[in-house]
Amino acid sequence: MPSDADSAAALPLTLDLEDFKGDFSFDALFGGLVDELLPEYRGDDDAAPAPPPPPVLGAAPPVFPAVDELLGLFKHSCKELVDLRRQIDKRLQNLKKEVAVQDAKHRKTLGELEKGVDGLFDSFARLDSRISSVGQTAAKIGDHLQSAESQRETASQTIYLIKYLMEFNSTPGDLMELSPLFSDDSRVAEAASIAQKLRSFAEEDVGRHGVTSAVGSANASRGLEVAVANLQEYCNELENRLLARFDAASQRRELSTMAQCAKILLQFNRGTSAMQHYVATRPMFIDVEIMNTDIQVVLGDEGLQADSNSIADGLSTLYKEIAETVRKEATTIMAVFPSPNEVMAILVQRVLEQRVTTILDRLLIKPSLASLPPLEEGGLLQYLRVLTVAYDKTKELAKELQSVGCGDLDIEGLTESIYVAHKDEYTEFEQASLRQLYQSKMAELRAEAKQQSESTGSIGRAKGASLTTSPQQQISVTVVTEFVRWNEEAISRCTLLFSQPTTVAANVRSIFACLLDQVSQYLTEGLDRARESLNEAAALRDRFVIGTSVSRRVAAAAASAAEAAAAAGESSFRSFMIAVQRCVSSVAILQQYFSNTISRLLLPVDGAHPSACEDMGSAVSVVEAAAHKGLLQCIDTVMSEVERLLSSEQKATDYRSPDDGAAPDHRPTNACIRIVAYLSRVLEVAFSALEGLNKQSFLTELGNRLHKGLLNHWQKFTFSPSGGLRLKRDITEYGDFVRSFSAPSIDEKFELLGIMANVFIVAPESLASLLEGTPSIRKDALRFIQLRDDYKTAKIASMLNSIMSE
Repeated sequence: MPSDADSAAALPLTLDLEDFKGDFSFDALFGGLVDELLPEYRGDDDAAPAPPPPPVLGAAPPVFPAVDELLGLFKHSCKELVDLRRQIDKRLQNLKKEVAVQDAKHRKTLGELEKGVDGLFDSFARLDSRISSVGQTAAKIGDHLQSAESQRETASQTIYLIKYLMEFNSTPGDLMELSPLFSDDSRVAEAASIAQKLRSFAEEDVGRHGVTSAVGSANASRGLEVAVANLQEYCNELENRLLARFDAASQRRELSTMAQCAKILLQFNRGTSAMQHYVATRPMFIDVEIMNTDIQVVLGDEGLQADSNSIADGLSTLYKEIAETVRKEATTIMAVFPSPNEVMAILVQRVLEQRVTTILDRLLIKPSLASLPPLEEGGLLQYLRVLTVAYDKTKELAKELQSVGCGDLDIEGLTESIYVAHKDEYTEFEQASLRQLYQSKMAELRAEAKQQSESTGSIGRAKGASLTTSPQQQISVTVVTEFVRWNEEAISRCTLLFSQPTTVAANVRSIFACLLDQVSQYLTEGLDRARESLNEAAALRDRFVIGTSVSRRVAAAAASAAEAAAAAGESSFRSFMIAVQRCVSSVAILQQYFSNTISRLLLPVDGAHPSACEDMGSAVSVVEAAAHKGLLQCIDTVMSEVERLLSSEQKATDYRSPDDGAAPDHRPTNACIRIVAYLSRVLEVAFSALEGLNKQSFLTELGNRLHKGLLNHWQKFTFSPSGGLRLKRDITEYGDFVRSFSAPSIDEKFELLGIMANVFIVAPESLASLLEGTPSIRKDALRFIQLRDDYKTAKIASMLNSIMSE
């Protein structure tokens, strides 16, 4: 069998460097190596597979017959690959050497080029420095030439001006010998320019020699002062001639001539006199008829008695006419004057300071706070409304004039300065106006109440009534709403007149404080009047309290009078509850107004909103204190009537019937029925008038007073077992009623009363177990047990002593 070395040596060289260039594929390389040795594995579709060799008997067939040949082939290929790698490595070494040689040559060339470039840069730098030096020298030469030319022109002009100055250096006032230039109307512009230069030159010379020696000053100044005087006289004459020509051209509407004159007049104090002269000669500033028409347009036939709406319409009409006039003048000014913005500033300033101010002086006559104008003539409110309208319309006019054009004029500041005297005292006038309105309203309400009282008194006398309380002026939510409306109008004026948040907040607080005072005073006085009705009813009750030892006739008359007093008390109770209900509604309106209007104006300023909240809380607390006093009086009124009904309707036989063996009466006593009916009727208005904690506090206090009053009342009676059952029925009736109070503490007290009533029902021997079962009633039960009709006969006292000792 041949060895692997022999098989490999017999194989030809199959690998070449070209096989690895381009798109190399290992699969193609491998296929090319093994195709001849493994023909049966070729991919030809038409070649049939060779049949396998017949098996040798007695020997196992080889698994892969060509393995030895393939192994040799692979080893030979590996050897060729190693040879190829060595060839590649040798070529790479040769290429590296060639690259190194070329790199060295390249570096040498670059170094030589860098030296050449550095030399070029040095040459360029020297060239640039030379060019810069030459340029600077040329510039200096140009400056010297320009300076020399300027000096030459100045000297030439000086000689030229000195020539004309000598003409003015003649006898003072003798201007007849001047050059034709100064008298030729066609050369007025040139004459004006030269005259101004001459005057400047002479004035500077006089000023320059003012500090020289006395002799030199006397000689120089004398001649120059004559020239200055003559020049000034000539300039004044020339300016007057130009202004006359300007006025004549203005009359003829010759805009080109006006523009020419304005341009020449620019030589004199920069044309200020021409600008002022033009503005001053406008008809709206000198025509008295126009001024009178302005007043007529604004005030109309009513004069100062015109309402603010009419004045607003009149101001709108007048200001539109003024704006249109200024717009027309602006067209002329733009065409005539070299500096139209300066002229427009003068014109607009004159419009505001003269024409508008003249109207406002007639319109805004500041009233005296010591002697207020009557409301029949509008009062202070008329002045404030007119002030607001005038300010608003003037601001609109200022914006319109600014859109037309007013140069650098601070038109907003000028407008504010017109109203500064009125705005400084605005807050005092606003507060005085609100007080005047409040006092007038109160006087009106008092007059209505007096008239109603007189009418009611006449009807009462006609019907023979004698026990009626005097009618009182009721609190009206409508009146409070009117207060708020006044204040809201004042706040709107304040926000219109002022824009700074700090100033607005300060004024708003002052104005809102007036509303708080008004609402607090009105509601408190209304509650006090309602309390007076309660006091009158209480006085009526006290007047007809009589003793027991009186005749039946006197007792009947007193009872009738007491009924009338009770009716008056019930009426007063209802009136006060209605007053409280209206107070609650009024305070709600006040708080809503504060939230919707006042808060947003105070919040931007630190501390303003909390302070206003404190002020409002203080004002409301005053009203709450008056309401609390009245509610306590209402409870006194109710309890007085309850005590009267108990005294008059409760009979001794209600709880101790002579015929105790008869069937028990399960109905409440008449006194209980009357009291529950009275309470249901009188408290109906309280349930609707009060709400929240006020309602809970009132009903709880009333429930405690009712519980205490009933306890004191029942201690005056003696109870039989059937009377105890009837008492328990009364307690149940009272308990069912007070359950509508929604006061758990009161419900508990009446439940304990119902349990305590059992001391009159149970047998004497059961009292001990009753007290032990309900220890919470022991204290009151011990007192009530003494009211049993068998307390002495059943020897309950000794029984109780033994219970207490245990």
